[in-house]
Amino acid sequence: MTTIKIDLSSDQVTLEDDNGSLAYPMNSPEAFALVSKAWLRCGWDTKYVYTFSWLGRPVIQLPDDLIRIQEVIYRLKPDVLIETGVAHGGSLIFYASLFKAMNRGRVIGIDIEIRPHNRKAIEEHELFDYITLIEGNAIDREVVERAKSLVSHGESIMVVLDSKHTKDHVLGELNAYADLVSSGFYIVATDGIMKDLVGAPRSQPDWEDNNPYMAVVEFLKQRNDFILDSPGFLFNESNGISEHLTTYWPGAWLKKK
Repeated sequence: MTTIKIDLSSDQVTLEDDNGSLAYPMNSPEAFALVSKAWLRCGWDTKYVYTFSWLGRPVIQLPDDLIRIQEVIYRLKPDVLIETGVAHGGSLIFYASLFKAMNRGRVIGIDIEIRPHNRKAIEEHELFDYITLIEGNAIDREVVERAKSLVSHGESIMVVLDSKHTKDHVLGELNAYADLVSSGFYIVATDGIMKDLVGAPRSQPDWEDNNPYMAVVEFLKQRNDFILDSPGFLFNESNGISEHLTTYWPGAWLKKK
């Protein structure tokens, strides 16, 4: 059993487990990591990510992850970003707003079902000119070919996987879209946090192994043209924090060599 204790009076965070007890100053990277782990679990339990929108559309993402992927998009400036999983369309609008600001790029959104009210809202949005929607299973051959047909030779491509989060489906997506990714760009398999949420509300008993993170592990066994490479901080005046500790996307960032 693991217990995390936060003592604001002494400015300490204490970890207690079967190996004993360790106390860290509140301003240490170790304390930040422990508090972040507890905060992520609490946020999952309370559905914290279901409280945000981007330019009018619900965006069910951790803000930290959105800021980090924004950094990568601005640095690499892909011509096309393909995202599997549309839902309310908030992340599509988010990416479209970045492309508009950069005056380049567009986004392709793929989902097995784009509900009529969501499609209507996306198509009526001011940024829809930057968006193409494809309805269908992201790993179906016809859908993959449709996505490929929308990409021109020489365009730089980045992919974000955020649809069905089973290991088999994500592995199928990785295999289907990896060849589209440009050298030096990423395919991002989101929501690997599932592996750490077994026992939490809305979790499933098999999530320990049946999750996007494990799909990435399996994919890397099959491919040597990708490496696990979480983007480093572009700006960091923190007190020793050097990793992306607050994320729903652990082990998500696969960079093409």
